[in-house]
Amino acid sequence: MRKVLVTGSTGAIGEACARYFHDNGYFVYLNYRSNEAKAKEIQAELTNSEIIKFDIANKEEVRSAVEPLEIDVLVNNAGITKDNLFFLMQDEEWDSVIETSVNGTYYVTKAVLKSMITNKNGAIINVASVSGLVGNAGQTNYSAAKGAMIAFTKALSAEVARYKIRVNAVAPGLIESEMTKDLPLKDMKKAIPLRRIGKPDDVAECVFFLADKASYVTGETINISGGMVR
Repeated sequence: MRKVLVTGSTGAIGEACARYFHDNGYFVYLNYRSNEAKAKEIQAELTNSEIIKFDIANKEEVRSAVEPLEIDVLVNNAGITKDNLFFLMQDEEWDSVIETSVNGTYYVTKAVLKSMITNKNGAIINVASVSGLVGNAGQTNYSAAKGAMIAFTKALSAEVARYKIRVNAVAPGLIESEMTKDLPLKDMKKAIPLRRIGKPDDVAECVFFLADKASYVTGETINISGGMVR
């Protein structure tokens, strides 16, 4: 049975990805940082799964939890937002977002790559954002972090292709989740050609496609925004 590690499994997109892989025959490692109750709730419904607690921004926790695992697919999904106008942004708001999305992606990816290289097989999917493609006012930290993940995807894909490891990214737009629940979504969907807000499963389907089906695709970023960004 192939195994997938989904970071941030208790978030809307992470949970959708975990369930999608599980329903398609994968053993799922469910990562969480603080929401143990939600992690246990998901794990109880997924027969072939295991909970793994670690903070992706803590390299020692990552190494201890992840390096012993044999992973076929890594979904770097965990991330945070701390939005603010740039001239009002506090150092902590910048540092925490960069530390989580950029450094966390580095820590977790490095921890799984050794076994993938040994096995000469693997797929890594990085969950970026359309903010990393076009930039959003009030999100210089988040846009910088997600843009870095996209560039990271391109560079790493070129390095590890020789080991039959593929690295791709997805860039979700407006998706129903904790991060968007306080936004004026009814008004914002007017800017989306498909005239609806995306669902977590819309992202999970693309993540699974890149991980399991797209055997000749690497170094790419799929825009999942209903045509909002094109």
